[in-house]
Amino acid sequence: MNQRLDDLLDEALRTVSGMTDQGDNFPDPTDRATMESDRNFMLRIRDRERKLIGKIKEALERIENGTYGICEECGEEIAEGRLKARPVTTLCIDCKTKQEKDEKLKGI
Repeated sequence: MNQRLDDLLDEALRTVSGMTDQGDNFPDPTDRATMESDRNFMLRIRDRERKLIGKIKEALERIENGTYGICEECGEEIAEGRLKARPVTTLCIDCKTKQEKDEKLKGI
């Protein structure tokens, strides 16, 4: 998890430095629009990565305090397969399924 965290932070720094290099001069409005679209897409990706960074840090804290792998909802152990697939998860598969059903019913 530490390596993934470092990789995400490196990507964020590269994005910030790339966006501050404002040497772009686009006389063609189409080129400018394409660049803006690409930039917006990159910012959406970085926002998702920012959220993942927070989840990774929380998972590392749970490892430190001995609560990693314990479902926050029911207190049962989270299956090893689920943790391998989604190391930052805080819910067992049953509680996550219930949460998704509740969200669907509420229209979230």
